[in-house]
Amino acid sequence: MQENKKLKIGITIGDMNGVGPEIILKTFADKRMLEFCTPIIYSSAKSIEVIKKHFKYNIDFNSIKSSAQAEKNQVNIVNCWNETPQINFGTKDKNIGKHAVISLKAATSDLKEDQIDAIVTSPINKACVQSDEFNFPGHTDYLDSEIKGSALMLMVSGNLRIGLLTDHIPISKIAESITKEVIENKINTIHKTLVEDFKISKPKIAILGINPHSGDDGVIGSEEKTVLSPTIQQMRENNMLVFGPYSADSFFGSGQQESFDAVIAAYHDQGLIPFKTLSFGQGVNYTAGLEKIRTSPDHGTAYSIAGKGIADETSFKEAIFLAILIYRNRTEHQELIKGAIKEENPTKTK
Repeated sequence: MQENKKLKIGITIGDMNGVGPEIILKTFADKRMLEFCTPIIYSSAKSIEVIKKHFKYNIDFNSIKSSAQAEKNQVNIVNCWNETPQINFGTKDKNIGKHAVISLKAATSDLKEDQIDAIVTSPINKACVQSDEFNFPGHTDYLDSEIKGSALMLMVSGNLRIGLLTDHIPISKIAESITKEVIENKINTIHKTLVEDFKISKPKIAILGINPHSGDDGVIGSEEKTVLSPTIQQMRENNMLVFGPYSADSFFGSGQQESFDAVIAAYHDQGLIPFKTLSFGQGVNYTAGLEKIRTSPDHGTAYSIAGKGIADETSFKEAIFLAILIYRNRTEHQELIKGAIKEENPTKTK
């Protein structure tokens, strides 16, 4: 493995009326970041100049037509459009949403073609990006449709990792969506990513219940007894260290998450509320289960503070560092597997 290879990290501009552009500028105002990666921002030089002037940042950019022209030790901008869309910080705008999609599609295309090593996506407004050409509830679902694998939202902050059985669906559809097949798929995905992406050889995984008090033995819902528990037991019989279902209301308050390498929540808010309470501003959203790597900060567009120069770039930086770490861990794992195969099947020589 090339330990010193400087990775090309594609960065989507996200919603330009939100805090995305600000946290990108703040991140690379620190020139030390260029020691870790070669950033490639998918936007336009004209748009970035407008944003630079607003925040009074003096950052040099390398304006290019394609990621193949990216240069090391520079902040590169792939020009994805020629016009200069009107930026009004803190406002919802379908035209700004359209350009966020253009940026995402261009970065995803380069990721699929191995022109870049990973992508870090800036926040979007889900309502503003909807169109006949883009009808997805978020980045995760779009990338799942474009890249080989089975996507799973995994929130990461240090040793705290929280995955989801269901993500962007209405709460009225949660119980019916959690089937034996879904549980098996999500557990297998998280187990695989813990081994390959986080170098944990025998991961311990906790599963949270769907109903209050994990159903109270069937008194407050039967899904734990009929679906969750039997599936968990079956996977344990297949030598996976999977435990639960645990009552979600007391799990994090009692610190039980510290005994596991990952926790799988039944639905979005069950997992995201404790995660953001414990680590907001420092966590990362990682799309596990795909053959390509995507991370993002753990927050949204934050319209209420957009354009004011007070957005915190810490989570965005952590997203970059995690993407680099996962790329290196995954590459090392793949090389170890190749080495093991060669030892089992040595080339015969005369």
